[in-house]
Amino acid sequence: MPIVFDSPWYLLLLLLLPVIWATSYRSLAGLGRWRRLVAIGFRSLVLLLLTFALADIQYQKRNDSMTVLYLLDQSMSIPEDHRQLMKDFVNESVAEHLRAEKADRVGVVVFGRDAEVETPPLDYFVELGNISSLLDPQYTNLEGALQRARALFPEDTAKRIVVVTDGNENLGDALSEARTLADAGISIDVLPVQLPPRSEAAVEKVSLPSDVRQGQPFELRVVLNHDAPEDAAPLPGMLRIVRKTGEREEILAETPVELNPGKNRFTATETIERPDFYTYEARFTPADPTTDTTAQNNIATAFTHVRGKGHVLVIEDWAEPGQFDYFVDSLRKSGLQVTLQPSNQLFTSLPELQRYDSIVLAGVPRSSSNASFEDDGSGASFTDAQISMLVRNTEELGCGLVMLGGPNSFGAGGWANTELEKAMPVDFQIKSAKVVPVGALALMMHASEMPRGNYWQKRISIEAIKVLGARDYCGMIQWNVTDQWLWGQSKGGMIPVGPNRNMMLARVDTMTVGDMPAFEGAMKKVANSFARLDQLTNKPAVKHMIIISDGDPSAPSRATLNQYKQLGVKITTVAVGSHGTLGTRTMRTIAEATGGKYYVVRNANALPRIYQREARRVARPLVKDLDPPQAPVLTSPHEIVRGMEGFPAIKSFVLTTVKDSALVEVILRSPQPPIEANSTVMAAWPYGLGKTVAFTADIRDNYAANWTSWDRYEQFVSQMIRWSMRPTGDTGNYTVATTVENGKTRVVIDALDKDEQFINVAPMGATVVGPDMQPVPLSIEQVAPGRYVGEFDSMTPGSYMVSILPGGNQAMIRTGVNVGYSEEFRDRETNLPLLESIAKLKPERGEPGVLVGADQNAMLTGNPNILPELLSADPYRRDMPAAVSSQSVWPWTVLLASCLFFGDVFIRRVQIGFEWLQPAWAWVQENVMGREREVAVPATMSRLQSRKAEVQKQYENTRAETRFEAPEDADELEPSPLKSLGGAAPERPKQAARPKVGETDKEAESYTSRLLKAKKDVWKDKDK
Repeated sequence: MPIVFDSPWYLLLLLLLPVIWATSYRSLAGLGRWRRLVAIGFRSLVLLLLTFALADIQYQKRNDSMTVLYLLDQSMSIPEDHRQLMKDFVNESVAEHLRAEKADRVGVVVFGRDAEVETPPLDYFVELGNISSLLDPQYTNLEGALQRARALFPEDTAKRIVVVTDGNENLGDALSEARTLADAGISIDVLPVQLPPRSEAAVEKVSLPSDVRQGQPFELRVVLNHDAPEDAAPLPGMLRIVRKTGEREEILAETPVELNPGKNRFTATETIERPDFYTYEARFTPADPTTDTTAQNNIATAFTHVRGKGHVLVIEDWAEPGQFDYFVDSLRKSGLQVTLQPSNQLFTSLPELQRYDSIVLAGVPRSSSNASFEDDGSGASFTDAQISMLVRNTEELGCGLVMLGGPNSFGAGGWANTELEKAMPVDFQIKSAKVVPVGALALMMHASEMPRGNYWQKRISIEAIKVLGARDYCGMIQWNVTDQWLWGQSKGGMIPVGPNRNMMLARVDTMTVGDMPAFEGAMKKVANSFARLDQLTNKPAVKHMIIISDGDPSAPSRATLNQYKQLGVKITTVAVGSHGTLGTRTMRTIAEATGGKYYVVRNANALPRIYQREARRVARPLVKDLDPPQAPVLTSPHEIVRGMEGFPAIKSFVLTTVKDSALVEVILRSPQPPIEANSTVMAAWPYGLGKTVAFTADIRDNYAANWTSWDRYEQFVSQMIRWSMRPTGDTGNYTVATTVENGKTRVVIDALDKDEQFINVAPMGATVVGPDMQPVPLSIEQVAPGRYVGEFDSMTPGSYMVSILPGGNQAMIRTGVNVGYSEEFRDRETNLPLLESIAKLKPERGEPGVLVGADQNAMLTGNPNILPELLSADPYRRDMPAAVSSQSVWPWTVLLASCLFFGDVFIRRVQIGFEWLQPAWAWVQENVMGREREVAVPATMSRLQSRKAEVQKQYENTRAETRFEAPEDADELEPSPLKSLGGAAPERPKQAARPKVGETDKEAESYTSRLLKAKKDVWKDKDK
C-alpha cells in the first residue's frame, strides 16, 4: 500500500464524524436540503484531512536500485603495491557488476585516521585514479569510515558497503559500528588485505624513573621487538643509547646486539651526578637495512629529572652581548645555576626548556640584527612557535618567566600583540593620549617579481602591523593599475591601527601587487597623507616609511624627496632582486636623501626581521626618559622586595599598561607619568602553574650604574628570580610510569612517603603539553592505596611534557613521553577474525555480507593476477529487500483542508441564483453546439400587441362601470332622500320594460354603436 501513517493512533479522531453529522444536520436545517448536505460533506472532509495530517500521512515508493560504497584503507600499514591494486579492484568490480538500467550508484571513501569522500554516490562512475584526498595515514580508524559511509547513503536505495582493509584498527571500535549498520539494514562485504610476511625490528620503549636523586643509581631498560617467525634467524644490529641535556649529548652505550624473534630486553645501570632534565634516546640500526621494513619505529626516548639547585636561563640580545654580565654573575653568587643564551642560538623544542626553573628575557627584542646587517644570514628572531613554547612552559609546566626592560624590550622591542604579552602582568600598548605620542608608518609594496613575492609581501606586512600600537597610524600603498591605498582611501590612506587592525590584516591577505612603473605618484600620495596627519591635534611624533621594491620604477623627483625631509619622514628601502646598478642606486638614493636605512636582501627569510626592526622605530616613544633620574616608589610589600627600601634612581623605563586583574601586584612605580596605570616599574602575578615578572626599567650594566652599585642589588635580583622559579620541595618517593597504546598514554603514579607508607591525598592535578604546544586534558584519579592513574590522547607523534602536582607541600613532578611512531608499525598480520565477524553480521530483512575471496582462499595482495578470483563476488546482488522511501504529504492535506474549510463557509453564507444559467445555456447552444438562433419579434409589433391588450383591458373595465341594472324592489328597500325635504318628491321615471328575447341583440348593438360614436367624438375633439 503506497499510503502509510507514521502516527496511526490519531486516526481515532475519525470517530467524531458521526457526531459532526448529527449536530450539523440539525443546525443547518435552514439551508435547504442540498446546501445542507454539501456543507456537511465539506466539514467531514476537513476533519478527515486534518486527522491524516496529525497521523503524518506518508507516500511510500519502492525502489529496486542499490548503492555500493567502497571503503579503502590508505593507512601506512598497507604496502604501496596493495593500495594500487585496491583501485584496480574497484574499477573492475564496478565495470563488471554495476547495473545502469536499475539506476545503481557507486561511491568511494578512503580512510586512515580520518575518512574522506573520494567519490560521492553517483549513478555513473569515473574510473578511480590517483587518490586526491588528504589523509593522516599514521592510524587506522575503520569505525570513523563506517560512520562516514552511513551518512552518505541515499534513502531511496538498498545499501551495501565493501571494506578493503587489513583490519588492524588502532582507533575506534569497528565491530560495534558494524552492528549498528546491520540494524539499519546495511550489508557489509569485506575484502581482506594480506600483509606480506617480513622481518621487522622496533624499539618499543625506554623505561627509567621519571624523577631520580642526584648520585642515586637507577636501572635503564630498553625493550625491542623483533617481529618474525619463531624459527627465524636472529637479526643483528647496533643498539645505541644516548643521554641529552641542553646542548650536550653523551653516548652511554653503542653495543652490537642480535634480536631474537619476539621481545628483547636490555638493561643498564646509570648514575647522574649533575642535576638537570635529561632525555634518553635508544636507537637500533640493523646490520642489513633490507631486513627491516620500517625505520620510523627504530627509535624511542624517555625523560628524567635530577633535582638540584635552581637553574636559570638568561636570553640576551646577540647583537649587544655582555650587557647583562653583572646580572648573571649576581645570580651565580646567590647560588643559582645560570645558562646564558644569545638570541641567535635559541631553543628549538619544549623539552629543552625543562631543565630550567626560570627563564629571563634580558632586554632582548623579538627580532634583532647587528649594525652591518645586509643579507649575510645574520639576525635573530623569536618565531611564533618559540614564543608559544615560552608561554606554555610557564602556564602548563610551572616555569618562571621574567622580562627585563631596556630600549628594545616590551612594546618597544616588538613584543606587542604576541602570545608573550598575554603572559605578562602588563600590556605592552598605551591607550592614553596623555602618556605617549603616536607614530605613523607607511608601507609601499612593489616586490611581485621576486620568487613568491606576494607571499613574502603579505608576511612582512602582517609582522609590521603587529608591532604597531593601538594609537599608531598605518597605511599601505600598492600598484594595481593605478597607485592605490589598500585601506582608508576616503581618509587619506593612513588610519589608526587599534580599531582597524583586524581589517588591515584581512585586507593584506587579499593583496595583489602589480608592477609599479614609477615611484613619483605613490610617494606623492603618501607625502600628502603624512601632511594631513600633521594637521591633527595629536599629530604623530615619529613618521616612518618602508619601501620594498626591485628598483625598477623610475626614481622620484628631488622635490618629492625634499617634501619628505620637510615632513620629517625617514624612508627605509629594501631592495630585492634589483635590476642591476641602476635599481640599486635608486633605492639607496631614496634612503640616504631622507635619513633612512638601505637594505639589500637576497634571502627572503630575512625580510620579517627587517620589517619588525623597522616598525619598532614607530614604537620608540614607548621608552620614557626621566631627566633627572628618579627613584621608583614602593607600592606593595611583595616577597620580591622583602627587607629592601630606598631603591636607586632609574634613568628610563618602558611604558606599559597594568592588566585589569586582581591577581596583578604592582610592586614599584615611577613618579612620572602621573597616570598610575602607565607608570609601572615592577609588577608580578601568577600565570597558570607558573609566575611571571615584568621589570620595565633599564638594568643593563653600562646603563644602570645606580642599580649595579646598589648594595642590595644581588639580593634584589636573587629574590626576583627565586620567587618566579618552579615550586621546589620534598618529592617523597614517587614513581611515575607511562605506557603508550592505541593512541593513548597511560600515566601510573605510585606514591610512598619517607617511611615507605602509602600517600593518600586529594585527586592530583596534572597538565600535559603536546607537540603542537597545545594543552592536552589529563585527569588523574586514585584507584588503590598510594596508586593514581590518568590517561590522555597522544595520537600525534612527538614529545608530550607532563607536570604532576601531588598537592600539599610536595614539589611538582615533571616527566615526558615521546611518541615516536604510530601503532601502524606494530601490527604485521591481517586481523582476519575481526573482518570475518563484520562480514557475518546479518542486516535487517537481508542476507549477511560476504568475505570476498573466502571461497577461493584468496585475499588482496600486490599481485594483479589475484583480481579475477576476487571479482566473482557481486556487490550489486539483489539479496536485500527493495528500498522503500517515504515522503510526508501532510502539508498538502493541510492545504487542501484549508481550501475545503473555505468551501464550507461559502456554502453556508452565500446563496447562489440560477437565472444566469438560461442565457449561459443559450450561448453554449449557439457558440458550442452550433444551433440557429430564433429570430426575434420586431419591437414595433410587440408594442402594438401590448397596446392592444392594454386597450382591451381598459374597454372591459369601462363597460363594466357604465352598465347598471336596478333591482326590482329598489323603492321598498331604500326610500328616496328627497322625501325628507318636505316637498313632493320628483317623479321617478318609469322603468322600461325588459326586452323580449328577440330584442336583446338589437339593444346590444344599439349600445355598442353609441359607445363607438362617443369614442369617435372624443378623438375628433383631440384632433381639434
